[in-house]
Amino acid sequence: MKTINASRTVTIPKEVDVRLKCRTVIVKGPRGTLTKSFSHSNIELKKLGKNKITVEKWFGNRKELACVRTFCSHIENMIKGVTLGYKYKMRSVYAHFPINCNVQENNTLLEIRNFLGEKVIRHVRMQPGVQVEMSTKMKDEIIIEGNDIELVSRSAARVQQSTTVKNKDIRKFLDGIYVSEKTTVVEEE
Repeated sequence: MKTINASRTVTIPKEVDVRLKCRTVIVKGPRGTLTKSFSHSNIELKKLGKNKITVEKWFGNRKELACVRTFCSHIENMIKGVTLGYKYKMRSVYAHFPINCNVQENNTLLEIRNFLGEKVIRHVRMQPGVQVEMSTKMKDEIIIEGNDIELVSRSAARVQQSTTVKNKDIRKFLDGIYVSEKTTVVEEE
């Protein structure tokens, strides 16, 4: 059975400017600009006044109605990204061979050495707009930060997947680099 109309609204803060153009959302804030296209789905996006966006779906089945909340979450994540930014903290875990990490190429490339005593050097390039740095406060901690939550989390996932243990019992060999904390660059009140 089809629902006649499903809609949700997203409130826009004062310091953020949101523009809609052909189901493409452009969000400008103090930390930069993010753009996302929702043209793959047949959903109506409308701006009500200066501080509200309505996401609406007419005569949708269950899967199409789920997109309404998903699109609202995407827009809210973009607003949070241009105001606060996203920061993922990762820790390197090892039992015997210490994992050495170096940041190169203007904080866009992470070099991982001596993983499980292997001689091969692993290079992980960050997604565009994502910066990586080594923590000065804590040993063996990597900080990944940027404005787009998808690019930051994808970069963290690529770092974690680069240190997967092959051909050994993963219950015993727990070495690797894992996400320890997800937070924002600008601290929330």
